[in-house]
Parts: sequence; C-alpha cells; structure tokens
Amino acid sequence: MDCHALTFRQLPHQPKLFVEYLDHFEKVKSFYFYPPTMPAVTRSARKLDYPGERRRELTSILRKQNITLGAGAETLGNLERLEKSAVAIVSGQQVALFSGPAYSVYKALTAVEIAEELTRGGIPAVPVFWMATEDHDLDEVRRATWFDQGKLVRFELPLIAESGRPVGRIPLGAQIESLVEEAAEMLANQGSDLLAQYLVESYRPEETYGGAFGKLFARLFAQHGLILMDPLDADLHKVAAPLYQHALAERDALNEKLLQRGEHLDRAGFDAQVKVTSRSTLLFHLADGVRQVVTASAGKFQAGEKTWTRDELVHMTHTEPQNFSPNALFRPVVQDYLLPTAAYIGGPAEISYFAQSEVVYRQLLGRMPVVLPRAGFTLVDAKANKLLRRYGLTVEDVWAGSQGLRHKMERQSVASTLGKNFDRNQKQIAKMLAQLGRQIEKLDPTLKGTVERARKRIEFHIDKLRRRVGRAQDQKVGLILAHEQYLQSLLDPHKGLQERELCLLPFLARWGASGLSELQKHSTGKKIGHHCVIQLH
Repeated sequence: MDCHALTFRQLPHQPKLFVEYLDHFEKVKSFYFYPPTMPAVTRSARKLDYPGERRRELTSILRKQNITLGAGAETLGNLERLEKSAVAIVSGQQVALFSGPAYSVYKALTAVEIAEELTRGGIPAVPVFWMATEDHDLDEVRRATWFDQGKLVRFELPLIAESGRPVGRIPLGAQIESLVEEAAEMLANQGSDLLAQYLVESYRPEETYGGAFGKLFARLFAQHGLILMDPLDADLHKVAAPLYQHALAERDALNEKLLQRGEHLDRAGFDAQVKVTSRSTLLFHLADGVRQVVTASAGKFQAGEKTWTRDELVHMTHTEPQNFSPNALFRPVVQDYLLPTAAYIGGPAEISYFAQSEVVYRQLLGRMPVVLPRAGFTLVDAKANKLLRRYGLTVEDVWAGSQGLRHKMERQSVASTLGKNFDRNQKQIAKMLAQLGRQIEKLDPTLKGTVERARKRIEFHIDKLRRRVGRAQDQKVGLILAHEQYLQSLLDPHKGLQERELCLLPFLARWGASGLSELQKHSTGKKIGHHCVIQLH
C-alpha cells in the first residue's frame, strides 16, 4: 500500500490555529501544556498522578460497558492493564449512523497505534474511545454517506421530535431495518459478508444510536483492544460529581479566565471555537430527558424555566449527578479527570478547542494531556488512480475545485497525435511571434506593449481552441463528465475532505480484512501532522 504524505497545511479548510500548532508551536505554546510530539507524550505519562481508588471505580464501570457491547479478549486484557497502572491514549467522536465519517475510525486507529508505541517504549498504555453519547444534536448523527459504484449513497434516519435529548439514548426505530438491509447488501456485494454481519448485529430497531455505534466499534476493533466509554453511564457521573462541584464553586473565576483567553486568542489572530459570555457556565442540566444549558446571572443559576442558588445547584450534583453533563470546553477536562490520560487524539477543530479549555484544565486539574492530531487519509481506488494518471492530475487538483479540474481534464483529453501537433505548433508560433516582436520593436519601440498584448491574445485563443477540440472529442461519449464526477464523489465529496464526508465501511469491504491494520501502520507517531493519500490496489 503506497502512501503519499501531505502536511495539513496543504489540505483545504484547515483552522489557522491548528496549522500553527503543528508547524510553529512556539507561536501558540501559551495555549497548551505540551507540544504535539511523542517525547511529550512520554513526559506526560511519566508525570501523571492518578488516584488508585478512581482507577478501580473507572475500570469496573468500563468493564461492564464493554462486556455489554460485546468486547473481545484483547479489550478485556487492556482493561486489566488499565486497572493495574496503564495510562490512557484517548480519542472520541459522536455516535453517528453506521460508524459515521471515516475519521471516527481514524481517530480510534491513531489511539491504538500511539498506545502500542508507548507500551513498546516501556510505558504501559491502552487506547480508549469516548463515545459522545451526551451530545444532543441528532441531525449530525442520523445520516451517513457511502461511496458505491462511483456514486454517493445517502442513508438517513428521520429527524424525530427529540430536541435536546442526548442522542445516545434515542432508539433507532423501525426505519433502521430497510437501511441496514440495503447497506448490508452493498457490503456483501463489495466482498465482505463479515462487515455486513457486523452491521446487522449492531443496528437493530430497539437499539439506541449509542448502543449500535458501540457494538459496531466493538466488533471492528476486537483485535485491537480498543476500550469504549459511554459517558451517559450514571456511575461515571457519580465519579465525576466532585469536578462538577468544583466547576460550580469556581464558576466566576473560570468564566473570567475564559473571557480573557478569548481576547488573547483574538489578539493573536485566532478565532475562539466556543463563544463565552458573561452568563456562561461549563454545565448542562438534564430535565425530563432534555439537555439544557446552565447560565448564571446575579448570583442565580438557570436552565430552562428552573432557577437555583449556587448552593442548591452544588447540592444537586451530589444527589443527582447523572442529570449534569459538561459543555464543549469542559468535556475534555471531565474526560481526563475520569481517565489517566497521557495524550488525546483530536481533529483540527478539537485541537483548536483545547486552546480555550487549557484555562479550565489549569484551574481544575492542574494538568493537561498532550493533544495529538489524528491520522488523516484520502483513499484512492484503482479506477480513480487510473483517471488521475490519464489526465495528469493529483488529488490536490481535485480539491482545488470543479472549474480548474474540468479545465485540466479538457486540455489532456485532446487525442495524443493532435496534442503533439498542438504542442509543436504552439512552440513554432511562440518562436515566430518572438522573432516578429523583436523586429517590430526595432522599427518602433512604442509598439512593444501592442506586440505583447497581441501575443497573449493569440496564445489564449490557441489554448481555448485546444480545450474546445478536447471537449468536442469527449462529448461524443460523455467521458469527461463521468470521470470528473467519479473523482469528485470519491476525493472531494460535497466539496469536503473524503474522511469528513464518507463512511469507511465500503472501503474496508473492498480492501479486505487487512484494511484496518494497514491504516494503523500509517497512524504512527512518526507521521504526526501528516495526511496520507493512500492508493488502494
């Protein structure tokens, strides 16, 4: 399997702060505890001070969760190592339909690989995947896009009236049956009855978004020892309750520091990922199944129609911690309070979030993990690879947009003999114009600009003619349009990176059993900060 490595700076639509974090850490080091390097992960792991009692509580909860999801022997073995002394390499993502976009899998693979590298270096480490079941944006998780037979296939569950309810608790419903049947048939046709079976076993009408996602991941990563973590578990909220109380007790100081951090980021030329106001807190409250943001004003706290004093709210975190959950800036801090995290594997936007969360880490935990970028991949199948060669294109050309892509494809579509004639004649015309221009300039130097403009017009019209000839040739069979659509659907779906738009399962079905392991090899710490363009044979 060939890998052409690109820096994230070469990819479209990357956050400025993320790129600076990877390329010029010195410019942003005031926003983070550690640089994004493997030596920093080693330092973080060795300095980690994590209470033994919390470790035992956590492992007991995670063991129950993973057994319920169908974890294999490798995962149970990693839970034993976690219970003894291992540090955690953590990643996570929303529990989207059919495993969600490919980068969900890439995050897990990166956590697996970094944990293995750290273990080989003498520091026991295990990979943990935080399933974002508490998130309440159903619209983001109810659909999936697959690449099949050169086209984009959209799977979608209805947007039911569940506004504000944590997605991890929402049942899939009867509509999932027809989607699973269609998706499983596609996987089987691509050559993987096993993946089709995984999908059928995981996605059932009575299952929730969180449960189905977890069961599918447990099967996909059975040989990799990935530990899954569902933060909706009431027992985990009990463990996290002291941190909730701490966040409420120090709300005013924390909010002031977050406001200052936003100003600091703005002065440095970066955008804050999460808007913080004078009324912000770090918590949501769950009432009647609905997740509502907690705000503060004039010494009172409010969520929806309910209002409390600070003491009343702190008391509630003692008596009903399961009804509280962290916001986007507090979530990683809660995660790393619950887990002995040495490193977190995140995407570009997440890593930008951490620049704000750092002040919460510093105030409430006194420590922060290393934040590493997840591995990134663009998979190029055999047909796409052939098309790229035929038209003299790169993946970057496809990312640049349809107008430039079509222009280059039309130029290359001229028949080879005709193309050679164009090349030869263009050179002769250029030579002739240059010679004629020199003669005219000798006669009248003021005509130099006129000659130059004439030359450019002639070259423009020749190039235009060449493209028209190519277009006329291929319009007879419609090849250019079909080829352009194939490349864009695979490499630039919905004008976004493949890993953000397409599900990985169809690729794995075609690739075979070794697919995940092959990708894991390219998720190494040696390739931190790189995106791999992979050619599938």
